Amino acid sequence: MDITAVAPSTRTVPKGLVPASLVLGGTLLSLVGLTWDIQWHSDVGPDTFFTMPHLFLYAGSALSGLASLVVVLMTTADAKRDRTVDPIVGGRAVGVFGRTFAAPVGYLISGTGAALFLVYGLWDQWWHGLYGFDAVIDSPPHIGLLLSISITMVGAVMIFAVARDQRWGTYGTIAAAAVLLVFSMVTAIGLRAVPGALANPVSVGTASLSVMILFMASHALSRRGGALAVGVAVAVLQAVFWWFSPWAAKVYADATGLPLRDYTDGIPDLPNMIPMCLVIVAVAVELLHKVPAWIPGALGGAIIAACVPLQRVLVYGGTFPVNARYLTTIVLAAAFGAGAAVLGRRFGQMLRHLAPVKEDRHA
Repeated sequence: MDITAVAPSTRTVPKGLVPASLVLGGTLLSLVGLTWDIQWHSDVGPDTFFTMPHLFLYAGSALSGLASLVVVLMTTADAKRDRTVDPIVGGRAVGVFGRTFAAPVGYLISGTGAALFLVYGLWDQWWHGLYGFDAVIDSPPHIGLLLSISITMVGAVMIFAVARDQRWGTYGTIAAAAVLLVFSMVTAIGLRAVPGALANPVSVGTASLSVMILFMASHALSRRGGALAVGVAVAVLQAVFWWFSPWAAKVYADATGLPLRDYTDGIPDLPNMIPMCLVIVAVAVELLHKVPAWIPGALGGAIIAACVPLQRVLVYGGTFPVNARYLTTIVLAAAFGAGAAVLGRRFGQMLRHLAPVKEDRHA
């Protein structure tokens, strides 16, 4: 039955929307906890295992994990009873542990990320018990936690991409991709360990990840405006977190009786990592959709790398650094952006293949 033909009073919730929304809500909750936690480290300093930002991180991963587990158990029960499993709910079911379980591929990925988060969470608790306060965001257990949440976010993109032909699937894919892109800015920080005498590796990584996710979402949706919609969604998250991050850190510090650092400037850390020129890059991707992907990818990477110092000058002040390192960073970002665009397009095509054909749904 076509739900659009049903009266508003009797309209049913589209199949798959509820668990998909819970997974996406969990990833968004984790993102809120992350931007709060990063700001806490910057404005206040060390923390313990049980802090409010950490609880947001844990609660978000738990919500996504429990929703994924319920879907897997329900799918397994249907498979064992020879009931038809609708692939619109997370994709086609695959056998797990010798076909002991039947898991939709999207929920398998999101649930695996949540399970890994539990493992790294236990490691983080042991780390705090051994060393006490944790003064940095990139401690070994934190790296594992961030990577596991990223896996859950990838699963969220897959879950909604399966239903991309429906309105809720389209909107969900855009939102999930935006959350993944914002979260990946923290992943790029890990590139600081790469020797960067000739170029800025973090800027190159930021440009590459941004371009890849924009192209992935655009090709997954297979319609004009996909990249721009993700860019706008990222800008909305950036604006909200720009206000929320320093506000939440200050309110929580006051509530716990801890002072802010003397040099606290009120500038949010995570939102400032997001390229403000991302919407411009998304527009370029849309306008150049008919040319080979590597061309707008290279252009997007170069734009982001070129604008990173400009964004820093606008936020912090100072002079614009035009030197050999700056120019080398732009060239490398263009090269990696070209590769990221091709890779993102392939990922988008893979996401399109997750969607069931009509024969699968009505067999």
